[in-house]
Amino acid sequence: MSDDPTEFEFLAEEAAEVGAPADLPSVSRVGVTTPSGEVSTLLWGESPVLTLLHGGGLNAHTWDATLLALGRPALAVDLPGHGDSAWRDDFDYSPRTNAAALATVLDALAPGTRQTVVGQSLGGVTAIALAESRPDLVERLVIVDVSPGLRAEDAAQVTNFLSGPLVFSSREEIVELALAAGIGSSRRALTRGVVLNTRIRDDGTVVFKHHLGSPPPGATLDVDFHDLWPTLENSEIPVLLVRGTQGFLSPPTVDEFRTRVPRATIVEIEAGHNVQEQQPAALAAAIATFLAVPGGLRLEDV
Repeated sequence: MSDDPTEFEFLAEEAAEVGAPADLPSVSRVGVTTPSGEVSTLLWGESPVLTLLHGGGLNAHTWDATLLALGRPALAVDLPGHGDSAWRDDFDYSPRTNAAALATVLDALAPGTRQTVVGQSLGGVTAIALAESRPDLVERLVIVDVSPGLRAEDAAQVTNFLSGPLVFSSREEIVELALAAGIGSSRRALTRGVVLNTRIRDDGTVVFKHHLGSPPPGATLDVDFHDLWPTLENSEIPVLLVRGTQGFLSPPTVDEFRTRVPRATIVEIEAGHNVQEQQPAALAAAIATFLAVPGGLRLEDV
């Protein structure tokens, strides 16, 4: 669990950027013991109705600005192997394994409450896996810039970055590398993200909090999610797919999603893969509209 008293120091700055009230909501760290070890979460307010799941290599703070703009009770989760959650010895951070841990978290922190589950990238396919194994926990799905039809080459930008250096001389070095790799568009937002996603070691060097850059010998993270298609195709859960126009989803991949999940609404936002960091207010507006329409979002509501 985090013991950093400065963990929430950026909230006022981010609230101003998205036009949220200056009176900040209460946010607290809450941990739950799961089959994957301790899972750390950020509880926004009380009685959450939204659960948010970040992408690979990120953490729960990636949603800070989006949640400030939304202004709703929520649970932002550090997925296993990320943020302040425990690492797995077997390096199994696949969607179904993550979903099993998430179910334990929701049973503990939001008992008897079906959630709108918002997931970006790895968090998005984890959300689909949760709908597969525990549909009683899922009211709606918001899937951000990912699809079961995603190809490995579509995600090369992030996988290449994660397979790079493991130890850095400074946080600024990481920011520069991320900008050079095309990850993020705002230096200030990237700097905040790096501060919240790294640790400074006793020798002054910097390492990421997540496990993805330090796999055991021979271990890899699978990015083939095709076996999750039946859950989306056969479920009646309302679905919103948010595509970043410069993100990972090519037009053919989006067309496949539209064909296989015809009940889904698809919204495009001018952003890269990390829509929640680059366009948090626009993403919050899309989610709010989706929540306001019974049965999901209609095309004419977008």
